[in-house]
Amino acid sequence: MNRTLSTSLVLLLSTTAMLSHATPVSAYAGQQDRAIKALSPEDVQLYLTGKGQGMARAGELNGYAGPAHVLELGTQLELTPEQRVQSEALFASMERNAIPLGTALVEAERKLDALFASKTITPALLSESLNEIGALQAQVRAVHLNAHLEQVAILTFEQSARYAQLRGYMAEAPMQSTAHSPTDQHAH
Repeated sequence: MNRTLSTSLVLLLSTTAMLSHATPVSAYAGQQDRAIKALSPEDVQLYLTGKGQGMARAGELNGYAGPAHVLELGTQLELTPEQRVQSEALFASMERNAIPLGTALVEAERKLDALFASKTITPALLSESLNEIGALQAQVRAVHLNAHLEQVAILTFEQSARYAQLRGYMAEAPMQSTAHSPTDQHAH
């Protein structure tokens, strides 16, 4: 073997061995500079603007359309003028309810972060903070899931099936049915 190649190979193997014993970098590296450690700036923005952030995934992926996406797909869903007005009102209501709750949640996370940053956290303060944050998370999620429950009542069965197809949840719309929603067995 060529002496230069041999030396290079030894250096490469030595370097690889040294790097494999280095301290692994945390998945959190770089997040220590966030204003609120538990929330990315994008998360904060989404909470402050009432966006869903996947909170209604249980509804969305089980046949309960969401008002934001229904409005985006309104033409393809062939929404009637009445359905469009109802969906717009539902979306506005959802946003109106989600924004103050999201704002409160961001503030509660900010307070928890400040308690840790100032080293004034105690088990009692931690418990109180987590209870507040958990309750707010549940309320924000409920706003979004309730909007999905209300939206499915606005759409026909065929529109709900088309929505699922357009969103990529099923290959093609099923045959017509008299069922209106996943839980409602009579058409409205």
